[in-house]
Amino acid sequence: QVQLVESGGGLVQAGGSLRLSCAASGNTLSIAKMGWFRQAPGKERDFVAHINWNGRSTYYADSVKGRFTISADNAKNTVYLQMNSLKPEDTAVYYCAAGATSWGRYTYWGQGTQVTVSS
Repeated sequence: QVQLVESGGGLVQAGGSLRLSCAASGNTLSIAKMGWFRQAPGKERDFVAHINWNGRSTYYADSVKGRFTISADNAKNTVYLQMNSLKPEDTAVYYCAAGATSWGRYTYWGQGTQVTVSS
């Protein structure tokens, strides 16, 4: 099993920045990919960003492309999400996720951290 703990959420004005962190523990050698998802009130959980743990390839949702950057520190078993030029529509609970294969589904999830962007 893999345990994921997010941190770094908070309240920020539109146009501001936040950096989220996700620390992984447990069987971290099984991690092949990590990603970030978000869920706004009354909406479905949406994909935000993905990073391959070994190859370091990245992929972003169109809604955040050019504003958000996903990165990883393998020595610390930690993935980050740098969020710039934040918009009110970015307001959501952000979840960290991990998967055992690069092509399969995400199977491990954190508890989430709240990000609120004021207008």
